[in-house]
Amino acid sequence: MRVLIPGASGAIARKVALRLKDEGADVVGIDRRPWLDAPIEFHEVDVRKRAAEDIFRKTRPQAVVHMATVTSLAVPGEERYQINLGGTRAVFEYARAYGVEHCVFVGRHTFYGAGPDSPLFHGEDDPPLELNRFPELADLVAADLFAATALWRFPELATTVLRLCYTLGPTGHGTLASFLRGKRVPTVMGYDPLFQFLHEDDVVRAIVLTLSKRPRGVFNVAGPQPLPLSRVAHEAGRSVLPVPEFIMSGLLGRFGLPNLPAGALNHLKYPVVVDARHFRTATGFEHAFDEMMTIKAFRDAFPVPW
Repeated sequence: MRVLIPGASGAIARKVALRLKDEGADVVGIDRRPWLDAPIEFHEVDVRKRAAEDIFRKTRPQAVVHMATVTSLAVPGEERYQINLGGTRAVFEYARAYGVEHCVFVGRHTFYGAGPDSPLFHGEDDPPLELNRFPELADLVAADLFAATALWRFPELATTVLRLCYTLGPTGHGTLASFLRGKRVPTVMGYDPLFQFLHEDDVVRAIVLTLSKRPRGVFNVAGPQPLPLSRVAHEAGRSVLPVPEFIMSGLLGRFGLPNLPAGALNHLKYPVVVDARHFRTATGFEHAFDEMMTIKAFRDAFPVPW
């Protein structure tokens, strides 16, 4: 099977590419970021450009794993919108034009938003909420919804939308890992939301399994039971710093604390927990790392800074 991975130079995307290569797939990666000495065929191009379309045309992949979206922590403003929505539109248009059989969009469970009126467990049919409070999430939500529309717009293309919970592991990749990187983890005083996360290697297994089983639809992907943020921080060897909400936004990004947009404060107050039963039923996925093993993998790679 020939698999093309937009966003291939990302930490988890590299792991996906290497796993597929080890399993005998012919893997092609594209990314505007470099991947020096890549052990796969790799092209340093922007997925929105004509050069990326030429790669689709020449390689004729059977499957595409779209991992080229970015968060507000990585890219600000209008550029992020163009990457997420414009890039997703391009990937699906190329996939349809050049005979791709299966397209996997790798999204995030933060699609659902966090707020006081949100349900405790989100099913795949739940709409996105609280975008008015967290506009930096809107482009990722738009990309997710665009990918989901391919299910009925392009019936000849098997489409899978994965909404992955937070990732954690030895690469330190992802929003939760970035938040835990410092010595102190700020929390909103009076709140201790549940956080749901997966070991990076389980994320890789879930994506590779998706390519094998080829389920059509939108699926939440999660692993072990969620834990309160304070427990996650404690197990990672960090100290918790409760901060009154009215001064929290002024402290973020200063004094060694992580930098978050103001809209992300709701994610430090309210949980985003997903029901992942449909994905397990469709693919047979089972996580290999429990919550303590996952946190330990991160802590061993990123000991507490002194």
